[in-house]
Amino acid sequence: MRALRRFTVRAQLPPALAPLQTLATNLRWSWHPPTHDLFATLDPQAWERAGQDPVRLLGEIPSAKLAELAADAETVVTVRELADDLAAYLVEPRWYQGEREDDPTLPAAIGYFSMEFGVSEVLPNYSGGLGVLAGDHLKASSDLGLPLIGVGLLYRSGYFRQSLSLDGWQLETYPVLDPQGLPLQLLVDADGEQVLVEIAMPGGKTLKSRVWQAAVGRVPLLLLDSDIEDNDPELRGVTDRLYGGDQDQRIRQEILVGIGGVRAVRAYCAITGHPEPEIFHTNEGHAGYLGLERIRELSAGPGLSFDEALATVRAGTVFTTHTPVPAGIDRFPVDMVKHYFHPGLLPGVPIDRVLALGAEDNPNMFNMAHMGLRLAQRANGVSKLHGAVSRGMFGGLWEGFDADEVPIGSVTNGVHGPTWEAREVAGLMGEPGHPRPEEVSDEQLWDLRNALRARLVDEVRRRVKEAWLQRGASLPELGWTEHVFDAGVLTVGFARRVPTYKRLTLMLRDKGRLRDLLLDPQRPVQLVVAGKSHPADDGGKALIQEIVRFADDPAVRHRIVFLPDYDMSMARYLYWGCDVWLN
Repeated sequence: MRALRRFTVRAQLPPALAPLQTLATNLRWSWHPPTHDLFATLDPQAWERAGQDPVRLLGEIPSAKLAELAADAETVVTVRELADDLAAYLVEPRWYQGEREDDPTLPAAIGYFSMEFGVSEVLPNYSGGLGVLAGDHLKASSDLGLPLIGVGLLYRSGYFRQSLSLDGWQLETYPVLDPQGLPLQLLVDADGEQVLVEIAMPGGKTLKSRVWQAAVGRVPLLLLDSDIEDNDPELRGVTDRLYGGDQDQRIRQEILVGIGGVRAVRAYCAITGHPEPEIFHTNEGHAGYLGLERIRELSAGPGLSFDEALATVRAGTVFTTHTPVPAGIDRFPVDMVKHYFHPGLLPGVPIDRVLALGAEDNPNMFNMAHMGLRLAQRANGVSKLHGAVSRGMFGGLWEGFDADEVPIGSVTNGVHGPTWEAREVAGLMGEPGHPRPEEVSDEQLWDLRNALRARLVDEVRRRVKEAWLQRGASLPELGWTEHVFDAGVLTVGFARRVPTYKRLTLMLRDKGRLRDLLLDPQRPVQLVVAGKSHPADDGGKALIQEIVRFADDPAVRHRIVFLPDYDMSMARYLYWGCDVWLN
């Protein structure tokens, strides 16, 4: 029983500043510098207290200050101009609209399903690269005018906040997030009632979820939330934590994001008039059950047979696999799948056909990646090399095919430029499509490289001191942190999630050689490491501890650091400032 809850009261804005609410809740501000700068200048101290979160900022600014801003003509004009700019951005034809004029058969909408979305650190609904890629996909789609609908879950505790013990062991804390304090809006029907997505659970129970909407520019992101009083405590906690809990928790989450996600999309489109998706994209195997829900729809509505429905679903499904090793694939015991896929979950969908879709070499296990591939007409890895690795991993699903004939292609991961590019780069080189007419000299490029590295060094020193204070050190003994790193030394970055298979400690295989590289008197290097291990993965935590203990050595601690609590805000400094990135 949850007796205590946190509530966030949103600010009442003066009429002249009312558009700030829309600007704050549409996440376009996170990659649109003029809007970002507006919020930063409204009240710089409140901006920092709010963690550079516009929604929190509006609650932090005192009423007297809001009145003062509302009386300032320049501020009011800027707010109105930016609101008009956002309104135009949301409706004006963009690249995709031009493409669709030339080819009307292009889909009117696309459903994009992912277990996590890293759109901005103010919406902490991600753990690592999978989520950040998904967030970048949404933002790039918005800029291009692609009619995506993002679908995921809203985790009340996000992933987790990471700190270190004195001996370097990872510690986790789980902040409680209030959706009212996030850039979200509840999906309601024409009568103003919240929409509930219902899923039949074993034992006659029903899992109910409400749907929150995030506006990622032009792209709606639908996030399902089971933390409602209609659910019993066990089901209420389904969306408690990202990648938390046991296998029962994981399969419930994946049923909710897949089956419940399709139902949420149907409700959203019916209420808003948004076109129904013609293509469904599953970002990794977690949401693969969406294909089964679509088979149920086609069997119940048009009355297609299972094989006819399967063929139709496959024709409109894309599957992206991210992991290069079997250990990264979700697998569930077959008996567990049978338990949850009782006749009431997907009426008309035979359980034996469901199990066949997830079959693998071990007859007692159900493989989510295998199901994703069998339900998709198109599949891809996330780099050319990863495509080749995936064809080798999954080639057995296409018996008789040579490895190079296995129908798994590749689309190399990219990033959303406006999110990750340092502003100084655009200032020097020009915006994409609008380069500066004058030539940029090598000296100017090198000066910029040095400036961005120096900014990272300042951030590293701040975070190292903060981390040691959290570990129990006292301020007087931390004077050495002011001399960590050097703005003139080659800087190497390594930051990612830390499961054992990603080999974080490969760099420590020859510690003497690493020490020599760090301390070379003529050409030293410095190394910044960051990443979180899953709370239940003691093996991954041991790897982090090994790195931390090496970096704690007074002889090298000015050249190698482990920064706890890796997130998007830290990643920007690393991306801007590192000279070399290890992967």
